[in-house]
This record gives sequence, C-alpha cells and structure tokens, in this order.
Amino acid sequence: MIEHLHAVLRMHQIGIVNLLRPRRLLRAAVNNARLGPQAALIMKAAAEFPDAPAVTDERGTLTYRELDEQSNALAHALKQLGLPDRSVIGVLARDHRGLLLAISGTARATLRLALMNTGLAKQQFAEVVAREKVRVVLYDSEFADLTEGLPDDIPRFLTWGSIDGARSIDELIAAHPVTPLPLPDRPGGFIILTSGTTGLPKGAPRTKVSPLASALIADRIPFPRQGAAVFASPLFHSTGFGAWTVGLSLGNHAVLLRRFDAEAIIAAIAEHRAEMLVAVPTMLTRILALGPETISKYDTSSLKSVFVAGSALAPELTTRFQDVFGDVIYNVYGSTEVAVASVAQPAEARRAPGTVGKPPVTVHVALYDANDNRITKPGVHGRVFVRTGIPFEGYTDGQHKQVIDGHMATGDQGHFDAEGLLFIDGRDDDMVISGGENVYPVEVENLLAEREDVVEVAVIGVDDPEFGKRLRAFIVSTEDSAQDPQEIKDHVKKNLARYKVPRDVVFLDALPRNATGKVIRRDLPTD
Repeated sequence: MIEHLHAVLRMHQIGIVNLLRPRRLLRAAVNNARLGPQAALIMKAAAEFPDAPAVTDERGTLTYRELDEQSNALAHALKQLGLPDRSVIGVLARDHRGLLLAISGTARATLRLALMNTGLAKQQFAEVVAREKVRVVLYDSEFADLTEGLPDDIPRFLTWGSIDGARSIDELIAAHPVTPLPLPDRPGGFIILTSGTTGLPKGAPRTKVSPLASALIADRIPFPRQGAAVFASPLFHSTGFGAWTVGLSLGNHAVLLRRFDAEAIIAAIAEHRAEMLVAVPTMLTRILALGPETISKYDTSSLKSVFVAGSALAPELTTRFQDVFGDVIYNVYGSTEVAVASVAQPAEARRAPGTVGKPPVTVHVALYDANDNRITKPGVHGRVFVRTGIPFEGYTDGQHKQVIDGHMATGDQGHFDAEGLLFIDGRDDDMVISGGENVYPVEVENLLAEREDVVEVAVIGVDDPEFGKRLRAFIVSTEDSAQDPQEIKDHVKKNLARYKVPRDVVFLDALPRNATGKVIRRDLPTD
C-alpha cells in the first residue's frame, strides 16, 4: 500500500495526475477501469486540451477533440457489426492515425484489439489470426497480400491507403455519429505479440491495466508535458505502445512516421521541437551513420530524452550517440510480459557502461540461481526475475512464465554491481557452452562493436564435434574494412579469455532483424 501511495505521488509530480482535482481524477479512474487506459486518456485529454495536437502523420494533424470524436464514430461502426463483447479485432498497420483510431475505437466498442507485427509472413499472419480467434481485420493497403490467406468470412477494413472495392475506416467514421457510447462494465483489453525471434509470436493479453502503469514507465524517464515526441519505434510493440500511452496522460503530441528514415527522424525532431524520441537501438546506429554534415543541418537541441528499448543497447553505441546529441539516452530493459523492469539514466550509462540501470517505482528485480535460490551478492550471475505493477496474464495459448516469490522469469541472465545497477549478460538460451566453459555472446558482441570498422555484430553458438559448441561471429563492416577474420579473432583474444574467441568470422551486408530491430538469430547461417 505504501508503495502504491509512492507511485501515486510520483504520478502527481510528473503531471500524469492532479491530486488537487479529485473529481476529474475520479472520472478518469472510472473511465480507465471500464474502457482501458488508451481510450480513457484520449477522452481525458480531449476534455482538458481539446485543441492541442494529438497526432501528426503524413496526412496532417488531428487535435485531441478530433481524435476523440473519430474514435467514437469508429466505435459506433464496429458495434454495428454485431460482434459479442470482447471479440478480437486484429490490426496490421504501421504508425499513423489509423492505428491510434483502431486502438481507441475498439476499446470504446468493448472489443479486444490484437496488435499484429507488420513483419509477419503470410502464413504466420494466418496462424496468429486463427490462434487469437480474430473476427475482423483492420489493415494498411500494403499488407493486402497477407490478408489473402484468411477465411472469406472475416470482414476487413483499410486503415491506410486504398484498394478498389475495399472499405476504409475513414468511410466508417464519416457515416457514424461522434457521440460517446455508453461505458461498458469492463474493458475489452488488448493483445500485444511477443517479438517472435525464436518462433511464431505469442499473444500476451492484458485485460486490465493499473493506473499505476504510467508511473513505472515515466518514473525514471523525463517525458514532455504537452510537448512533442517523435516515434520511430513501432506502436504495435510494447516500447512504442507504452511510451505513447504515457504521453496521452500528459497531453503530448505524437509525431508518427510510417517508415523509418534516419534523416526524416531528425528532421521531425527539429520541425516539431520534439523533446523525446522513442526508438530501438538499430535506429540510433542508422541516425549516426548519417554523419556530422547531415546531422548538423538540423537543430535537435530540443531533444531531452531518447526512450530506447526493444533489444540490447551496446555501451559503445550509447557513448557515441550521447557524444553527438548530449546525455539523452534512457535505456529501458523489459519485455512484452514484464513491461519496464529497469531504466539506465544517462549518468548511469556514463558511469557504468552496459548497465540497464535500476527498477522504477513499484518494480522489483531479483536474481535466482539454477536451484531457485535468490542471489544477493553483487557480481554473481543468475536468472533475472521481475515483480511488476503490470502483471502478465499468461499467453493466449495457455502457457505462462516461471514465477518465484511473485517474481516472473524474463528469460535473461544478469548480475548487479556494488551500487545495485543491473547488467544483462544475455538470454538463457543464448548462452553457449564451449569446451565446458559458459560464454555469453553479448560480451563478445560489445567488444567487437567498439571497433571503428564494425557497424553491427551478432555472435551465436554453432555445433562443433570437438567442443560441443563453438562461437561464430557475424559482422557488418564499414566500407574501408579489411574484413580479415584473423584480425577479429586476435582482437578478441587480446581482450577476453581464449575460450571466448570466435572460431568462425562471417562478414554480411546486413543482419537479419524483425520489425522491432531485434536480430533474428535463427536466420543466421549455422553450417
């Protein structure tokens, strides 16, 4: 209870809630409990800042009043489809107003929204639609081929673009009233898919989200207040979704780009005087690759925070980015299942390169050994478990994560230093046992990423008849690189133990990544 009170006070300090306006606070709490946070927060912002910009995309800008009214109209249209409450609606869309309207409109219609990964293959999409029991699909026109594998009885509506004979949500909105619908007794909820780097993405549903969720996301990250945030990270993923939701509570202006373009991102920051950028690590690499001449064309001095999550952030990349843009990186460690587990603030990243920081309010991180005994000593490696104020409900296929003392497994290995800062050593299933020695590839990856001739690197274990497994390094190099495998091996040997030296070094044009920037290790050649 004291912890929850601390979270509420923190939300008041940040500006997410105003404890001096109890009636307004109560109304927002009721709407959240019955609609879910996104629709409730849009309603709240529309009442408080009706003419403030809510979203800007390639089609222009919608105010909070317009976003609220169009959400109501879409909800009326979806209600007329006659679906039972909490039926699942799937949305396959890039970042633009259509996705926001789908999120808010389905909630108001008491339907459950499944946020689909735009990187799914045709067969994968059909399998996920079937598994999640999707009754209606909302989609961008560029993904029309993915919908061809669906049963004919699933209605489809366009969220962006046009196709002959296909109806769009714009048409639905134009044909229906903008008046609010009656509040449901409980929310429809939503489903976010896991990254799916090891197989078909799993569905991670959340029916109810505590109002304290905003506190744990914003506690250690400075969010704008009625300011602009540029979203490079896709909103269908928990990183963008969570950051956008907190931004709603602060009346922020979301600047959305349907496709990632490094120069377009910094141009948007300059144009809108954006205080925040939401991105995944590989995007920072591509922004820096623009070079000083291009970057200097844009005034990015408004930028105060870069919310980075989705995959491991190399210490070298953090340092390089902050040397150019200032100390702005907030490295968020978490997952679809546990949400935010910890955040490394800029000063912590400078002081302890590679750290993922400390847990925010209401979150607790614990380490356990292979026998489920808790580890309390600094420097001792163990399995990372998290207890959070946004509890995971279990996957839609009925499976669940291991839980010990209320803490849920993340699937990662890590350790704390003497200051209590958390470090992630790698995934449980990424650890390579070579000749009886345990090797975490991330240590080798971080070392190689420091080289000036290395753009990106991934290290995996492959079968070896003598050692059981051996390390193989995949490197995307600069144009002037000698691409000498022996030089790479000698560099590792000079800095790390002999058993951590990759036996194989393979140079690639690009690493295989999914839509959220994570390396798809199963797509790296193992023979």
